[in-house]
Amino acid sequence: MSVSVDTGPRLGPRPGPVPWVAMYHSVGDCSDDPYRITVTPERLDEQLGRLRRRGLKGVSVGELLAARARGEGRALVGLTFDDGYADFVDHALPVLRRHDCGATLFVLPGRLGGDNAWDPLGPRKPLLTADGIRHAAAAGVEIGSHGLTHVDLTKADDELLHAETAESRAVLSELIGAPVEGFCYPYGTVDRRAADAVRAAGYTYACAIDPGPLTGLHALPRVHVGQNDTAVRLYLKHRLHRLRRRPVAGLR
Repeated sequence: MSVSVDTGPRLGPRPGPVPWVAMYHSVGDCSDDPYRITVTPERLDEQLGRLRRRGLKGVSVGELLAARARGEGRALVGLTFDDGYADFVDHALPVLRRHDCGATLFVLPGRLGGDNAWDPLGPRKPLLTADGIRHAAAAGVEIGSHGLTHVDLTKADDELLHAETAESRAVLSELIGAPVEGFCYPYGTVDRRAADAVRAAGYTYACAIDPGPLTGLHALPRVHVGQNDTAVRLYLKHRLHRLRRRPVAGLR
């Protein structure tokens, strides 16, 4: 399950359509939101409701990939929440339960109980504590790593790169008492070196935004979903995602 660059025709079965993985962040008050990372609980409820009415179901990325490996899961949508904001437990989790949806929550074990200090603009948003992360895991949410402290891995030296990938996985696995299979690249930025480090750290998959020439389970593309994404916008984003992104190597 390595990351590979598309260099020409391959032998073997052709990969299936690129999976639809939605990228959320904070769920709460979006009145002061310069980075457009917040959706209200009401908007999330509306978006998930429309998915369900279309015969689709939101699940964790791990569940989505497992289904695709079996040649199934075309009606599944991966739901991801980046950064591990504290409002996930209070606002996102009840909406997910209401619609019988799963999700993957990417957290920062080096910033437990801290805030989004990497964002120079906008309000400070509290992050989940260790207990909050364990609460989400106990509720059936897949917990993945977003690195230790939210740094751009493409600019990290070797020591920092190892800490943000391998060490974050070890710390988080101990925290939740279970293996951590998923990683999410901070800022969505990824290159070959970062992807190789994530794979070497033992992650089964990793999510980016637009991975460029990289393809494979350690460079999964995602679709940003925000407060302004109504039913029409979501439909168009889904269609464009399928048209613009290449099939993912290793998936049927």
